[in-house]
Amino acid sequence: MSLSQALSTATAGLRVTQSGLALTAANVANAETPGYVRKTLNTVSTTGSGASLGVRVSEIARELDQYVQRQLRTELSGGTYANLRADYYARLQQILGEPGSDSALETVFSDFTASLQALSTSPESSSARTAALNAARVLTQQLNAMSAEIQSLRSDSELGLSEAVGQANYAMEQIADINRKIATASPADAATAALLDQRDYYIDQLAELMDIRVVETDHSQLNIFTNSGVQLVGREAARLSFNTQGTVTAQSQWNADPAQSTLGTLSIVSSNGAAYDLIANKAVRSGTIAALLEMRDQVLPEAQAQLDQFAAAMTSALSDRTENGTAVTSGAQEGFEIDTAGLLAGNPIHLTYTDTTTGQQHRVTLIRVDDPSALPLPNSATADSSDEVIGLDFSGGLASVASQINSHFNGKVQVSNPSGTILRFLDDGAANNSAIDALSVTKTQTALLSGGNELPFFTDAAGYYTGAITSAGAQATGLAGRITVNAALLADPSKLVVYQAGTATGDPARPNFILDRITAATFTFSPSSGVGSTTAPFSGSLSSYLRQVISVQGEAALNATHLADGQGVVVSALKARVDEQSGVNIDREMANLLQLQSAYGANARVMSTVREMIEMLMQIL
Repeated sequence: MSLSQALSTATAGLRVTQSGLALTAANVANAETPGYVRKTLNTVSTTGSGASLGVRVSEIARELDQYVQRQLRTELSGGTYANLRADYYARLQQILGEPGSDSALETVFSDFTASLQALSTSPESSSARTAALNAARVLTQQLNAMSAEIQSLRSDSELGLSEAVGQANYAMEQIADINRKIATASPADAATAALLDQRDYYIDQLAELMDIRVVETDHSQLNIFTNSGVQLVGREAARLSFNTQGTVTAQSQWNADPAQSTLGTLSIVSSNGAAYDLIANKAVRSGTIAALLEMRDQVLPEAQAQLDQFAAAMTSALSDRTENGTAVTSGAQEGFEIDTAGLLAGNPIHLTYTDTTTGQQHRVTLIRVDDPSALPLPNSATADSSDEVIGLDFSGGLASVASQINSHFNGKVQVSNPSGTILRFLDDGAANNSAIDALSVTKTQTALLSGGNELPFFTDAAGYYTGAITSAGAQATGLAGRITVNAALLADPSKLVVYQAGTATGDPARPNFILDRITAATFTFSPSSGVGSTTAPFSGSLSSYLRQVISVQGEAALNATHLADGQGVVVSALKARVDEQSGVNIDREMANLLQLQSAYGANARVMSTVREMIEMLMQIL
């Protein structure tokens, strides 16, 4: 080896050693920096004219297990999803109240039933009447407050989505910007390794917000997709869009049709301007955004529906009167007729008939609808899974109503309006293809002196609850937030006993009716609340339904907590694995520093020796 080759080799060794020393110093300095990955040098030999010229830095490598990193990002999405759900469920449990506590809904309802028991025992007592009404007011106020708090949670989730979208957009912009910088950077440059760390940091942030899939391409470029296949980042970043709604109520619902949606929708706009609805296409399945969407659109509306159905059943239990049809015949035809006087929007007519050609019995619920734009009604308009629902437009009179029904049954059931407010349902007579088994009508009583025990004990704000359905939705939606004790009843508590002129002050009939309906009557509740199923809706008393609601919510909260705990263990374990390989170990860096110092000294010694030899040659010459 010539002196010039030796000098070149030693110089190259010094440069590599200096780079190693700088890298070790950076590792030590960033030992506690979040997201920092330990760096090492990769070197290659350099040659010229068949001879070795030394060594150079080919790449600054990051000590990172990409398989574990992918696992961690997946679990980060699952972890934030589980933690947020557990947090919201815990807040929902606080709204429902701890079982047995004075503020729990079950306790407040129990106090109400106890006051009704006292009223039933002493109907002549003015203090018992006042106590019953006071207990009822506390119950309605509790329902109002709980409904408001649930909608407050939904509002929090709406605002949380807006914040999460802003964070996701910022992270995607940073990732795309770093992608462009890395495309032209040298892998041997320490700044390039730092950019890779920064990019990983923003990718991890994005992974906490939504489930993602990262695909590496040439020149250390990364393309990022949702797990459903929607591209988020390449050399350019797509942009998430969310139109936050300022007010969230029980009636606020998301809809894929922007004209009908009253909640913010989440879309992604690509660099070419094309928009894609991420909610409608279920493109986000985990992370903060998925959890917030689930809370806003599923879990919290179900909780609201549970309260609404409880309020609706309690209201209807006391105000609804069912009248059975009167048997009639007309020639060879047989059937029943009912009087529709007093039938209000939302009130049903119940028809049972048998198709004698098949032997199958059919149950039909015909519902008065005063908003024709709400028609046709779905079968889910009632909680009964075995009935067929038909909405009737009463705006054209009873002759029109009869025509609407007849057009549906094609002659097997024949309906007419023989006089006044009467509707007559008959079989098909001599054809003998049908038989009318039963007919009844349920009417909401709006007067305190109704001649019967039914009364509008509770009202929907200042109006009456009839179960009406309009194009805006069912009246039951949000009822828990509006239910109140009838102001006329509060003004005259004697109507808790007096149901018609001449009723004795101590007559127990109406108090007993109220107590029986509130404590013992059986109701069928819609599975839209998450209690029961479509094929087997929950049926039971008000108290049993309330216990079921508390049980369902408690179990859901417990499962959410367990999921969050389990996910936390997985995330912690993966972070530990990443830290073990990628984290900076001071002892290891100090040992590496000693090796680099020795190498530096050796190269320096070579250079010194070469200098001495050159000086000797110069003296000889």
